[in-house]
Amino acid sequence: MATNATTPQASPLPEPKPGEHPFAPYVRILGRGKRGSRSMNRDEARHAMGMILRGEVDDVQIGAFLMLMRVKEESAEELAGFVDAVRDHAEPPSGFTVDVDWSSYAGKRRHSPWFFFSILLLADAGLRVFIHGAEGHTPERTYLTSVMADFGFDIADSWDAAADLMEKQNFAYMPLRAFAPRLAELIDLRPILGLRSPVHSLSRLINPLSAPLVIQGIFHPPYAGLHQASGQLLGYERVAVIRGEGGEIERNPDNAMKVYRSRRDGQGFITEEESWPELFAQRHVKPESIATEDMRAVWNGSRQDEYGEAAVISTTAFALVEAGASKSQAQALEQAAALWANREKDRFGNSARAGTAST
Repeated sequence: MATNATTPQASPLPEPKPGEHPFAPYVRILGRGKRGSRSMNRDEARHAMGMILRGEVDDVQIGAFLMLMRVKEESAEELAGFVDAVRDHAEPPSGFTVDVDWSSYAGKRRHSPWFFFSILLLADAGLRVFIHGAEGHTPERTYLTSVMADFGFDIADSWDAAADLMEKQNFAYMPLRAFAPRLAELIDLRPILGLRSPVHSLSRLINPLSAPLVIQGIFHPPYAGLHQASGQLLGYERVAVIRGEGGEIERNPDNAMKVYRSRRDGQGFITEEESWPELFAQRHVKPESIATEDMRAVWNGSRQDEYGEAAVISTTAFALVEAGASKSQAQALEQAAALWANREKDRFGNSARAGTAST
């Protein structure tokens, strides 16, 4: 994992008072009330998250810390420090290079996870896509792991398995629990705490393989600027954030889409926005349920789904622009439509295993 050139020199860390737990100062920084509380700097955030990942913090402190962060709302420096700590503890093998970092943490509830087909098209176009995510933390949502299993794709449970899958199919999914198990446990606290925590934003920003392009889907647009700023602090070459359908990286073709982008330009970064117009004048009625077999039928052409196909093509087009494979929205939509039209329609016809990896 490349050393981040933007990491500042270490600053003094807070000291516990006599008899205090070493983590107590971090709870105190956040919990002194409206006038006494403050955000942590990057070094403090890195040290605090490092203690949590190493199991040096009591459960009651973790709950207090996460909920105080939720009330205050995380800063870009805090998120960057948290990511530093995770990357300190999740070292992938050297020489494992990818083009796109694709996070999948929200799950789908209203529409099928059409973005999975976009990943397949991007991989077929030659882009190496590394996917990481979590599942099961929010009831009544469909997660990518279950969809991939239904389609016969393997989930990598180690870096070697992920590298093997990447070489075979140009994409690989590695769950958070496989490379940052403690972080996965923190995400699973959501039903207990009743609220999302900064871990949900943190996980999207990890980019463990240092991909040149980090694309993210969020649910709340105000978080877009936070992700842009965090990506800059972490030195990422290009970050593109959208309000994705259900919080995933998926275009809702019924709505206009705004891309919040940060990209490296010489020695600095440029922050910019780009708007994509809606593709339909009238909104589609959402399906009553999500079924993998319906997605399979759309892929093999035995069933038409105007919304689903538009979601696949427009999500693919967005990714092609961000990856530099297309120079304009019109060209990207044309390329994505061609990839969809030329897909291998019988790919899932016999339900055979589509990829295997030794773990």
